[in-house]
Amino acid sequence: MITREELRQLASIESPESCAVSLYYQPTTPQNKSHRDEIILLKDLVRDALRQAESCGRSFACRDDLHRLMDVAEHLHGNHARAKAIFACGPQKIWKEYDLPPRLARSMVTINSRFHLRPLTAVFDAGARCCIALVDRERARLFDYWLDELAEREQFFDRLPPHGRSDGFAGYEAGHKQRRVGSDAMQHFKRFADRLKELVSWSEFESLVVGCRDETWHEVEPHLHPYVRQRLLGRFTVDPATATPEQVRAQAGRILREHVSAERQALIREVIGNAQRDGRGAIGLRNVLTALERGEVQTLLLGQNFSAHGVRCRHCGHMDTRSTRSCAVCGSVPGEVDDISDALIGEAVRRGVGIVYVPQENAFDRVGNIGALLRFRADQNTPAKAAI
Repeated sequence: MITREELRQLASIESPESCAVSLYYQPTTPQNKSHRDEIILLKDLVRDALRQAESCGRSFACRDDLHRLMDVAEHLHGNHARAKAIFACGPQKIWKEYDLPPRLARSMVTINSRFHLRPLTAVFDAGARCCIALVDRERARLFDYWLDELAEREQFFDRLPPHGRSDGFAGYEAGHKQRRVGSDAMQHFKRFADRLKELVSWSEFESLVVGCRDETWHEVEPHLHPYVRQRLLGRFTVDPATATPEQVRAQAGRILREHVSAERQALIREVIGNAQRDGRGAIGLRNVLTALERGEVQTLLLGQNFSAHGVRCRHCGHMDTRSTRSCAVCGSVPGEVDDISDALIGEAVRRGVGIVYVPQENAFDRVGNIGALLRFRADQNTPAKAAI
């Protein structure tokens, strides 16, 4: 699985020979058990990329990488569980393979001066690393969940005292036994809550989802520390003793998707509203490019339908929406970019800017499918405005 640091390293690579090859493989339902249809489709994509490179005079620099991709395609037997990304650049001796969640729009192969990183924005916009905690009166199970990867990290068991057949003479011991069971269960819930607090303090996860029986939740919730509650996204009903990883993944995934969608909608409204009232928001490619170059951008929003021609200076990295003979910053000759989104994402990743992928959204379509939430507005930091 690719990490954000590896993504940052890929974003920093530029090929002067324009032979940075990116392959994305999205598994599909095969028409036969041999998966030959998937293999044929992928090999056709590689052949088309090779023909395109030959027409542009770049085939010599990337031919070996493309032939190697043909060999890889022959062995990609789709299991409908994992997608794949491969980044290769022969002159710089780069070959990176990553397994991904099957969330890509389609399989594709591209060759350019930079790696095509835009499809990864949809993958990384799945939410931060999450802890899934299952608990009942005796058992606790903790899972790590990130990018559809689920792993059980630990569990502990605090057995309650057994219930005897007799409640003593005239039933006088019944209340004592019940109080002891309740006390032991409370200690178990406190241990569970303390462990979650430790994980929060160590920054082991950024969000939490709890699974338990409905009648158990009112006993668990009072013991959760405020720091833990702040990260709680929701809970689902499950029997912790019998829950399978597939059930846990399905239930927690639903809660996370709903949370990410709600946050995305709120962010879109915030960006558009701030941009319209001249606040900490920017919409439209030119405004976003200017804000990014000034270091104002906190979060970049990129729609799935965004595509735009532009220019980028290889000397200083300045990007513009209009073709010019010389860079407005350093005077060098800029290069044409068919789709400026890769250069835009690369710059955002290098600057540590958050990137949010926006699926089909009418309100965002109307503002150009690109926007940004800003940390500040440099054009408003003037002495006159500061004095107001």
